Amino acid sequence: MTFVLGGARSGKSAYAEGLIEACPGPWLYLATAQAFDAEMVDRIAQHRARRPEAWRTRDVPLALPEAVAEAEGPVLVDCLTLWLTNLILAEADLDAATARLLEACAGAPGPVVLVGNEVGLGIVPDNALARRFRDAAGRLHQRLAAEADRVVLTVAGLPLIVKPGAPA
Repeated sequence: MTFVLGGARSGKSAYAEGLIEACPGPWLYLATAQAFDAEMVDRIAQHRARRPEAWRTRDVPLALPEAVAEAEGPVLVDCLTLWLTNLILAEADLDAATARLLEACAGAPGPVVLVGNEVGLGIVPDNALARRFRDAAGRLHQRLAAEADRVVLTVAGLPLIVKPGAPA
């Protein structure tokens, strides 16, 4: 399992896609985004257009652990922070969902690359929901990084190896 994190527009998704494309296919892209407005519809379309047709895509805003468990080859999850947002909005048990995801990743038959947004480097948010999200993202990332074989931080399009290990 490889965990790739970085800020917005840091190059994390493109880097993660490259890791999966280096593996024999078929490649599975597990997308967690939900399009609540026109701008998000456009972002999702741009992501899809960037990937070659060889990618299979499944939209899994909440059922991410189940989708990872069902995968038959290399899997890219993009992104964990959107999945976390969906879980918070659904008032789901975050610890239980994280445990299910880690279990699914450990049992996956092929490489798994997880992408997340590093949101803990900025200012303390001014409202309770944003602080809850930031704290939950930090806890999620720590749990994933502890279990991941490799952790990569992307900054300005450059991958920085935080936890060495075999790439996906």
